[in-house]
Amino acid sequence: MENLKVSSSTGLSGILRIPGDKSISHRAIMFGSLASGKTAIRNFLQSEDCLSTMDSFKKMGIKIRRKGETVTVFGKGLYGLKVPKTILNANNSGTTTRLMLGILAAQAFTSKITGDKSLCKRPMRRVADPLREMGASITGRDGGNYTPLTITGGLLKGINFKSKVASAQVKSAVLLAGLYAKGKTCVTEPEKSRDHTERMLKYFGVKLEIKGNTVCVKSGQELRGRKIEVPGDISSAAFFIVAALITPNSKLVLKNVGINPTRTGIIDALKKMGAKIKIVNKRNMKFEPVADLVVETSKLKGTVIGGKIIPRLIDEIPVLAVAAALAKGKTVFKDAGELRVKESDRIKTLCTELNKFGVKTKEFKDGFVVYGSSKPRGAKSISYGDHRIAMSMAVLALVSEGRSEIKDTACVKTSFPEFFKLFRKIQ
Repeated sequence: MENLKVSSSTGLSGILRIPGDKSISHRAIMFGSLASGKTAIRNFLQSEDCLSTMDSFKKMGIKIRRKGETVTVFGKGLYGLKVPKTILNANNSGTTTRLMLGILAAQAFTSKITGDKSLCKRPMRRVADPLREMGASITGRDGGNYTPLTITGGLLKGINFKSKVASAQVKSAVLLAGLYAKGKTCVTEPEKSRDHTERMLKYFGVKLEIKGNTVCVKSGQELRGRKIEVPGDISSAAFFIVAALITPNSKLVLKNVGINPTRTGIIDALKKMGAKIKIVNKRNMKFEPVADLVVETSKLKGTVIGGKIIPRLIDEIPVLAVAAALAKGKTVFKDAGELRVKESDRIKTLCTELNKFGVKTKEFKDGFVVYGSSKPRGAKSISYGDHRIAMSMAVLALVSEGRSEIKDTACVKTSFPEFFKLFRKIQ
C-alpha cells in the first residue's frame, strides 16, 4: 500500500503541462481500432484505465504500437475485431466497460468483460438495457447490472433512447452500437453530457444529427484513421487549480488544458466562488478547444452548486469540496446523486474524510453541505481506492496545520500517474 505524507505549504508556483485527457485517450484508442487505416495519437494518457482499453483491443486482434507519449493504432474497420481468446479485463475503468459494451453488442461473437472489486460494484444496467432493446444479449450478476458480463452480439436495430441520466458513457455506448444498427439510432439526455464522442466521431468522418440534447447516428458509415493530439485533462488540472486558489502566496500556469464547454463547469463554479482564473492563449487542437490557465491565490465564498452544471463538473466535485472547505460560508452541492455510484460513494467518503480534517459537513441523499472558513488540521486520510478522493485530500493537506498522511494512494495511477511528480514540483 502506497501512502503520501504532506506538510502545510507556504506557497505554490510553477508552470505545469497537464497529461492527456482520459476521456479523449480512451475514445482515440476505440475509434482508431474501428477505423480503416492508421491513427496516430500524441500525448496519450498512459494511465491504468486507458491502458485497460488498449489491452482489450489488442486481445481482439488490433495492432497497437506505443512509443513514448505517442500511440499508433492500426485500425481494421468496423467489422475487423476478432473474438478475444481470454476475458476482457477493464480493471477499474467504467469508461472502458460501458463504451466497450456498445461495441461488443454488435460483434458476431460472444465475449466476456470483467473488472476489479470496485468496478464490479458499479451499475451497468443503464447501458445494458438500451443495448438489449437494440437486440444484444447481455447477461451477468443481478440481471446484468454488474460485471462480469457476457455479451453476445447480434443484428441490431436502431432505437430512440431517452436516458434518465446525463451520462456520456451511456450516450456513447448506444451511439457506438448505432454505427452497426439497422436504421437510425438517437439518444436524448435530460441535460447535455460531455460531447467528446460526438466531436471525435465527426473528426473520424461520421455524420451525426445533433439538436439540443438529442444526438442521432445512421449505420453504414466508415471511420477513417486520423492524427490526434490529446489536450491536457481539465479534470486533472482541477487539483492544481484548487491548490493554487487556497494556498497562500501561490500562482500556477497550466499549459494546453482542454476547455471543452461540456467540461468547464469547474471553472464556472470556482469563478462564482471568487476565484482568480485567467484563460489565455485560446486555440483549437483539431476537434477540441484548448487554452492555458493562470491561477492565483483567491478569497473564496460559499455558493450553491447544482442543476444543469452538475454533468459539466461531476468528476471535479471532490476537489471542489476542498475549495469549499476554505471558502467563507457554506457551499451546497445538490442534484449529484451520481456520486453515490462512482469508484466510491463519493458523497459519503467526502464527508467522512473532510470531517477528519476538522471540516464540518452535512450529508443528504443527492448531495452534501460543506461549512467553510475553518482552519483545517492535519489528518490521516483514507482514499477508499478512489483516485479523486486521494488527490483531493492531498490538496487539502497543503493548507492544513501540521502534517497529514493520505493512505492507499496507488489508485491515482488509474487516471493521473504523474500526479505526485507534479505535486512535488510546485511546492
